[in-house]
Amino acid sequence: QVQLVESGGGLVQAGGSLRPSCAASGSIASINAMGWYRQAPGKQRELVAVITSGDRTNYADSVKGRFTISILNAKNTVYLQMNSLRPEDTAVYYCNADLSSYSDYPTSIHYWGQGTQVTVSS
Repeated sequence: QVQLVESGGGLVQAGGSLRPSCAASGSIASINAMGWYRQAPGKQRELVAVITSGDRTNYADSVKGRFTISILNAKNTVYLQMNSLRPEDTAVYYCNADLSSYSDYPTSIHYWGQGTQVTVSS
C-alpha cells in the first residue's frame, strides 16, 4: 500500500539545475527519514542526501554546496534541489524512505522509489 513516486528528472546542460521530487503515499503512520541515492552505470549505489524527521541533513562530499534536500511533511514529499550540475552527476536517482505503516507501527522499514533519470550533458 505504501508507494514512493519520483518525478522531475531529465536532461540538462552542465551548470544547470533540476529539482526532482518524491511523494510517499499510502497508510503511513510515521516517517523517520527520507533521502536520495544515485547509481551510475557500472558504479555502486551511493547516498546523495538524507533528511530526518527532525530536519537534520547529511550530504555526500561530492554534492555539498550544490544540492539541497528538503521535505514537505504535509504531503510526505521530499525534494532535491540540484544546482551547478556536472556530467559526473549523471545517474538514476532513487528516493528512499524509512517509515512505519499503520499495520507495522512502530516497526519501520525502508521503501524505494522506481528511480528517475538525470542526465547532464557537456
